[in-house]
Amino acid sequence: MKIFITGATGYVGHELCLQLAGKGFCVHALVRDPQSPRVPKHNNIRVFKGDITNRLTIRHAMKECLVVFHTAAMVKLWAKEPSEFYRVNVNGTRNVLEEAVQQGVRKLVFTSTCGILGRSVDVPVSETGSGYPVINNDYDQSKLAAENLVSEYYLKRGLFTVIVSLSKVYGPGIETHPVSVNKVIRNFVQGKITFIPKPAGLLANYCFISDVVKGHILAMEKGFAGEKYILGGENVTYAEFFQQLRTASGSRATVIPVPGFIVKRIAALQSLFCKINGKDPFVTPGGVDHLFCNKTFSSKKAIGELGYQPTSLQTGLRHTIQFINCKESR
Repeated sequence: MKIFITGATGYVGHELCLQLAGKGFCVHALVRDPQSPRVPKHNNIRVFKGDITNRLTIRHAMKECLVVFHTAAMVKLWAKEPSEFYRVNVNGTRNVLEEAVQQGVRKLVFTSTCGILGRSVDVPVSETGSGYPVINNDYDQSKLAAENLVSEYYLKRGLFTVIVSLSKVYGPGIETHPVSVNKVIRNFVQGKITFIPKPAGLLANYCFISDVVKGHILAMEKGFAGEKYILGGENVTYAEFFQQLRTASGSRATVIPVPGFIVKRIAALQSLFCKINGKDPFVTPGGVDHLFCNKTFSSKKAIGELGYQPTSLQTGLRHTIQFINCKESR
């Protein structure tokens, strides 16, 4: 069976391509630059040059594919032109959906973010959201709009769609983002000073990359049409996360909790400089709100309906540290 994948040079898309190719599927990978070192290499992967904002390139690459995985997105904290988020994440998604309908695709799995589900208070957030949304940046707004499009194509156009939502993904894989959990782990393992939100008792959810990739495939195989599944991991405090990381790595790195008002001032200054030099900030004013609240999520639905099995944080961190150490020793 032929499978079409967008975002093949991304963190999740790259690993998904390799896993599907290893299972014997013929993977059609859409990439902007076929010469990029991030392009997955396998005999069962056929690379197509294109872009989700260019529908003609999608049409050519999707030909004869029965399943579509749409993982591509503009994943950034900030953009000089905010409209770019909507051009890529919303209009690009519309192009993929429309081509899927026109070409008679049987199933489409859309990769989304738990960021649009809101903050948690007493219990972990489920697929329906918490009632305490924290959508104050263009990336999350664009992903919410894209999700609404996916649901619309299921309800009004009859396309079999499944949405999978990801939290903080970490684990062995390619580096594609300037600010990632993996980079935080690497800096800590290397003994560098690590700043975390204060209070350190705030909670977050961490999902292991291998679980996320398996979850995508399970969504293709077992997911119900029109449904959404959270592919998460353990909910732990920042303090617990770094304690487990310290135990697994033996690092003596110093952890410094920083109050929210200080981070907000730094974010405001960075935003000002970004408008001048065009460089991505380490944190944005909107991003601060995401850091300084509880963001716990429940994967109960995915576990029950898909057979999703989250890896423990302890095991995931051990594998990630081994990967980092091997990479650094080369």
